[in-house]
Amino acid sequence: MLSVPNILTILRLAAAPGVVIMFLYFHRPAADWFALILFVTAALTDFLDGYLARRWKQESKLGAMLDPIADKAMVVIALLVITGFSGMDPWILLPATVIMFREVFVSGLREFLGDTAGLLKVTQLAKWKTTAQMVAIAILFAKGAFEHYHGVQALSTFVTWWVGIIALWIAAILTLLTGWDYFRKAQPYLVGGPVQ
Repeated sequence: MLSVPNILTILRLAAAPGVVIMFLYFHRPAADWFALILFVTAALTDFLDGYLARRWKQESKLGAMLDPIADKAMVVIALLVITGFSGMDPWILLPATVIMFREVFVSGLREFLGDTAGLLKVTQLAKWKTTAQMVAIAILFAKGAFEHYHGVQALSTFVTWWVGIIALWIAAILTLLTGWDYFRKAQPYLVGGPVQ
């Protein structure tokens, strides 16, 4: 039977492609607002499901598997949307590429390590990394929502754009640091022959 934390994780996973759907079926700025609300709501469940699972002692293998997948799906899909609507702006494209590369790389490491992947447990820095990514993405979605209103367009767009860019670069740096940390921990298993 599915627990409440697992249901929240599954809903977050389902919300990831929902961000794209907002832009397929709604005009801007409504699509930006819907995407922002959906993304922020889903991001909040990332903290809630883990908290509830620990508090109610409902931690499970299903939740442990789905949680990082849902996080990565949310971040990668949202970055694709933002990169597309930014006109492939290098200020967004470069950190987005770093983030996506790291997520794929670490997932590959975990898959290769198999039963020994436990040595790549989520660190506190990795949690900060995920938080930084989600905050940056939410700010950049907010920029898209505000840029269509002439009364607040100039100031709000300028503020959300640069705050979002800075937050995204901070997230990319944290992403690189955590990726290097995981690679360093996995290195003995990569050069010591096949994993048993």
